[in-house]
Amino acid sequence: MQRAEKGPPGPAPDLEGVVGDVARAVAALPGVKASVHWHPYQPTEIDGADFYRGEAELGHIHLDGWAHVRLTRAARDAALARGIGEPAPWRGYADWLHLHVTDRATAAQALALFGESHAMRQS
Repeated sequence: MQRAEKGPPGPAPDLEGVVGDVARAVAALPGVKASVHWHPYQPTEIDGADFYRGEAELGHIHLDGWAHVRLTRAARDAALARGIGEPAPWRGYADWLHLHVTDRATAAQALALFGESHAMRQS
């Protein structure tokens, strides 16, 4: 989804704990722009942070710790085969992986997935 389709631009919120550690590390990757992620069903409510490289979305992290990372289908399938994350349940999102960031181990997995997404979108 293009940035303009996701609601008005704004700064990414400060997330807490290991979720915040992941968000800060992803935002620090070269060329990444972090911005507010609006709640999909309540578009005036902040629900996390989006991460873009140019116009390409790497993914986002929700306030509840769910990270949604955009990969290729092959990369997503490889992560699933390693027992990392869950496939996206929505039609049209076959290349997205969902991972609940709850501790240092899942934070490291999420950061690696965001890093992979970032590498796929080199400008």
